[in-house]
Amino acid sequence: MAEAAAQDLLLAAAFVSDAQYNRNIPFKTSPEAVRLYQLYNHWMMRTATYFFIFLNLSLALFEEPAVYPLPFLATSVLEVLCLLVFLGRLTHFAKVTLHNVFWKDTKNICIMVAILLSLTDLAIYGVLRLYDVRSIRWSRIVRPIFLINFAESRQIRRAFRSIRNTLPEITYVFLLFMFSLLMFSLMALKLFGERNLQTAEGLPYFRNYLEIVFDLYVLVTTANSPDVMMPAFDFSSWYALFFIAFVIINTYIFMSLFLAVVYNNYKKHLKNEIRKLAYMKRRKMIEAFNLLKEKEGEQFVVREARWKQLVKLVAPDTSSSHRELLLRISDDEQKGFVGTVYLPWDQADPWHSAADKKSFVQLADLLNIQVVTLKIRRHPLARWVPALYGSAPSRLLRSVLRHRAFVWTYDTIILINAIFIALDEESPYISYAEWVFLAVYVLEILLKVYTYEPREFFGKTQFWNWFDTLIIFAALTATILNATLKSTMKYNSQQILDIVFILRVLRLIRIVDSIQRFRVIMNTLINIVPTMLTFGGLTLVVYCVFAIIGMELFHGKIQYFPANSNTPHALECGNPALKDSLFARGKYCKNNFNNFASSFIVLMELTVVNQWHVFANGFANVTAQPAKLYFIAFHIVMVIIIVNIFVSFILEAFFVEYSLEKSEVETAIEQKIQELGMGVQEDELRDEQLLDNMESAEHELEGEGGTKAQSKGLLFKIASKRYRTVDALLQRMFEAEIPLEDEGPSFEEILNLSPTSAVPRSPSSESPA
Repeated sequence: MAEAAAQDLLLAAAFVSDAQYNRNIPFKTSPEAVRLYQLYNHWMMRTATYFFIFLNLSLALFEEPAVYPLPFLATSVLEVLCLLVFLGRLTHFAKVTLHNVFWKDTKNICIMVAILLSLTDLAIYGVLRLYDVRSIRWSRIVRPIFLINFAESRQIRRAFRSIRNTLPEITYVFLLFMFSLLMFSLMALKLFGERNLQTAEGLPYFRNYLEIVFDLYVLVTTANSPDVMMPAFDFSSWYALFFIAFVIINTYIFMSLFLAVVYNNYKKHLKNEIRKLAYMKRRKMIEAFNLLKEKEGEQFVVREARWKQLVKLVAPDTSSSHRELLLRISDDEQKGFVGTVYLPWDQADPWHSAADKKSFVQLADLLNIQVVTLKIRRHPLARWVPALYGSAPSRLLRSVLRHRAFVWTYDTIILINAIFIALDEESPYISYAEWVFLAVYVLEILLKVYTYEPREFFGKTQFWNWFDTLIIFAALTATILNATLKSTMKYNSQQILDIVFILRVLRLIRIVDSIQRFRVIMNTLINIVPTMLTFGGLTLVVYCVFAIIGMELFHGKIQYFPANSNTPHALECGNPALKDSLFARGKYCKNNFNNFASSFIVLMELTVVNQWHVFANGFANVTAQPAKLYFIAFHIVMVIIIVNIFVSFILEAFFVEYSLEKSEVETAIEQKIQELGMGVQEDELRDEQLLDNMESAEHELEGEGGTKAQSKGLLFKIASKRYRTVDALLQRMFEAEIPLEDEGPSFEEILNLSPTSAVPRSPSSESPA
């Protein structure tokens, strides 16, 4: 019986952990499979998987054409090692999931196919290499599949799903845009083709239809404006109307329409994804409750001891005082079990009590809200010299330093210092002023350490205190060192000082953060950082694919030579086809696809869009005109689709940040903290007074079985809302719309939800046998 209870507890912990981290993996429920599943989700396993994924991608830096060449045997061994790790990870995943689910999952099939293709290509390439036959490593283009399709990369897959779901709507707009482009190109051919006009380079102007289409497509991106218009404009000012109409229709209307369509579809499909996560979380928590519930009168409840064991399994790093606080919230009346409000119980519907449901289901939300444990310490000086530290002048000084006016004073000093840094550094007065500013900054740090307990001032989360201290003392050290070396007339480290001065100017960010209306923008920027990593992974996938294709198409076609090189055709990037071209005259020779790193730089420059047509024409000149399709394809995928999706996310993030207030769960936690007399009001905590020191493991908030809650030296507060992710806020928006009595659809129905499907309602929850 005890063994069965332990197994149920382990399985319930897996369900709660999945609900907490929004995992939707349908795993086997046997004890061995659950343990394997927990191992699969361990942070070390995930970290190792990402390490080998990025190692596999980075092999392109060491393979021909290489940035840092390594022997073929070395790169082959590393690639085989990565593939074996991927195979092991996939096998591990197969052991914990249901067989029918595993083989129906497209991402698992993609990983197996990618492993097979990579091994096959590696073997073929190795054999041909033995016979000195050059071949293409075509399988390198499938390496990003590992980044996309492993279970850890669900955020990147969600972004790709958004792109896939948005493509049908974009296609219609794109076809209409192409129709407009082709029509304007035809008009341009008829208007200018027979007038014998020439470009600034002396080339025929608008006489080839395909070249006109390309030039006008570039004009849509504004990269060749107004150059493309000037020959016609010089011939007749009336022709400017043609280009003005073209820009208005295609650049402003169609490009804005692209953003509107992308945003509308992105928002629709994002809500569907969030809806799935919300229902999946609730379903997981219901399953966990059904495993742990016991009959109490006419209710099903989870006993306090069982609840504590569950929380300790799910969040082992949580302090006992934090767990006790969460229990006080879940068991508000301290009845000894979670679920205390009586409602008539129906045998067919054991979840008839909405209050019971809420008290347990909210556990995943409680664990996701960061509650900071504050430990109050006495200042060392208060222990060593209590009479001096507690004297009236000392108290007055500390009260002044804690006042907001002190912060404003130093913000003003930072602004003045920024102005002095921008002035003539050769002036002796400016040099003397820098010493004065350094002295003032050092005095600030010393006064703050005198006022605030040092371990609290330099706590783990006190970023700005660490930042200020390091910058100031680095500047002081560099200034003293520079003055000493200058006195010997042997060395001048002014450049180092300039860097330190620039870093000090970055303290201006604190001034921006202290302004209320700017804080929403700062919060949003901080909140979108995790999702920016997702779009960073998305960009990495696109860049890898296009970089590998670009290296195969353009490797060695363009070479870079130093300015004093005597190599033939050095001014033409080593290729006479570029003679007198804008590419060569612009000295763009270093922008080539001769290795993986250079390819990434070129793709970044193409993403910026400016002068991208010069790159396209240059590489088309050294290969063939259809090479321009490569650059057009990259612009469509990266700039029109992915960048617009990123812009859509930024818009949604700002809307959420402006509209959402505290959640109901956060409010419940804060109320309970205040009821226990262990709360700290947010407005009482200045930036320099945050006591976010998590060293409270030895303190406990004991319940009925022990002593009274200890408030001495121990306080709690909700962590700053700026550390909430936008995904979590969006999920909260949808969860607020779900009634407590709504258990949602089954696991299979949740996974098959579409943006237009109605949400199936589950009339009751069947109690397990």
